[in-house]
Amino acid sequence: MGTPAVVAVVGATATGKSDLAVELAVRLGGEVVNADSMQVYRGMDIGTAKAAVQERRGVAHHLLDLWDVRRPANVAEYQAAARSTIAEIGSRGQVAMLVGGSGLYVRAALDDLEFPGTDPALRARLEEELGALGPVELHARLAAVDPVAAGRILPSNGRRVVRALEVVELTGRPFTAALPEHRYAVDAEQIGLSLPREDLDARIEARVERMWQRGLVEEVRGLETQGLRDGVTASRALGYAQVLAFLAGECTEDEARSETMRATRRFARRQESWFRRDPRVRWLAADAPAGELADRVVRLLGDMPG
Repeated sequence: MGTPAVVAVVGATATGKSDLAVELAVRLGGEVVNADSMQVYRGMDIGTAKAAVQERRGVAHHLLDLWDVRRPANVAEYQAAARSTIAEIGSRGQVAMLVGGSGLYVRAALDDLEFPGTDPALRARLEEELGALGPVELHARLAAVDPVAAGRILPSNGRRVVRALEVVELTGRPFTAALPEHRYAVDAEQIGLSLPREDLDARIEARVERMWQRGLVEEVRGLETQGLRDGVTASRALGYAQVLAFLAGECTEDEARSETMRATRRFARRQESWFRRDPRVRWLAADAPAGELADRVVRLLGDMPG
């Protein structure tokens, strides 16, 4: 078969997705499209492991640095931008290399999904209740009206609990109804990268140590002056939330670093679980350099039925 319009590289954090996407773009004639929900924020570079210019090897990268850190996430807006970008890349005869571990953003870019709108007054009320009651109580409310969604959202994830409750109130339907069957809206293939748990944990710990060495604390201090604490999405990003707690005197720097490692390990488990539910993902062991993995992907694409 021919190379599809979109090759998505997905999986847990620290599996080497970005390096592989760039290598594939060089080989296949492609451009990278970001599907990481935190790399869309300007200035959030170190903590999101955003590829530096030299690491991009001359490959065009899209949908990075779109939003100010004070702005809430908007997956519907991301979807429109991703679809437009993918179409533009195709019009140039290039392959779109979608890369990221944010499962909903990947599905937004690739799948036949419609996202319910938002109601500012309703959202404000739910956010106020979240602050007053805490995420666990709101999660219990969600479990009563949409047990499937509650089973997929951690009780501690207040932002997603609020969004699920908002969709239920707006549409009168379960939040899970917004994620129908896996059906592509574009010509795509997904390549998943995985590692044994102990290997992935070791990579995560090494990545967090590098983040600190490269100046994550200083990056967060700078973003504080741009309103990071007011950003309901960006302020909760892994690493950033923990450093903000340290800067506020709520924990020591060592505790912030250790908690970032723990939280990232938990997040990686959820990422793996999300992508494993998608039967279309073709999995590869991320146990080799990007060049060798690219060889495997090219062979895999060639073996797929047209």
